[in-house]
Amino acid sequence: MTGILKLGSRGSPLALAQSRLVAGMLAKNAGMETSAFPIESFMTSGDKIQGRLQEAGGKGLFTKELDEALLDGRIDAAVHSMKDLPTRMPAGIVLACVPSREDPRDAFIALRAKTLMELPQGATVGTASLRRQAQTLHLRPDLKVELLRGRVETRLAKIESGAFDATYLALAGLKRLGLEKHAASIVDDEAMPPAPGQGALAITARAGDEKTLSLLAPLNIAEHAITTMAERAFLQALDGSCRTPIAALARIADGTLAFLGEVLTPDGKHCWRRRETVALGGDPSEIARALGAGLGAQIVAEAGPLYKAHFGDNGW
Repeated sequence: MTGILKLGSRGSPLALAQSRLVAGMLAKNAGMETSAFPIESFMTSGDKIQGRLQEAGGKGLFTKELDEALLDGRIDAAVHSMKDLPTRMPAGIVLACVPSREDPRDAFIALRAKTLMELPQGATVGTASLRRQAQTLHLRPDLKVELLRGRVETRLAKIESGAFDATYLALAGLKRLGLEKHAASIVDDEAMPPAPGQGALAITARAGDEKTLSLLAPLNIAEHAITTMAERAFLQALDGSCRTPIAALARIADGTLAFLGEVLTPDGKHCWRRRETVALGGDPSEIARALGAGLGAQIVAEAGPLYKAHFGDNGW
């Protein structure tokens, strides 16, 4: 496979759609055909797991094989969903740019209810996300939450067959696949904030690979880089992994950065929230990082003892 820049991607339809989107951006910026930016697909450790990700090691499972391909030179850059990216990058790899962020909210998928609150008592919600599980049980402790993993199409089929009464999918993924018609409703991000970085794409590359980094730099969208930086700083302050239900959403408007973040216990019985809006003067990146990290540290101080008492090594 030859080209100007080789992209790596997971092999799912959504991941490949996202990688083709990036290839199109690169081609347009360079005034070239998309064939100059070929895509190689990989099956990652996360794709092979049938159970819950938090039991298999959490974040990094969807990036490991792509990281290895980057470091040994088989690809030049890797396209990820931002929410799959560990907060601490492996040695030799950098986050090169954030080229796109679709609507970050969740979509509620069900055949017999428009919203979570309309589900009948005892209904079954399928999800592999600990965040969505905790938020669901926090709002509706009467519901049952069971494991539902797989590609977008697989999860939609499970709802169509009646195997589950409802599930959630990232609205961004549905839009990128042209499947948003399957959403019964869009989840209110005040009631259920999304995962940190949800809806955003992240492109990683080798540190010091100036040719690749220079090709990727024009794709970066500053607003998306700043909001996701705040969300990832919040996640990092909480030592975020798939073992902790964490939600965060940052928005920029009128020169300010507004942030909402929350942490829950997996059973949904406890929820800690922080909200703050700051002016974006000076260095916006540092302001975003400080905001997310500071609010995360506040929650660690407040919620940490309960997490340690209830969850032992899975707490902070």
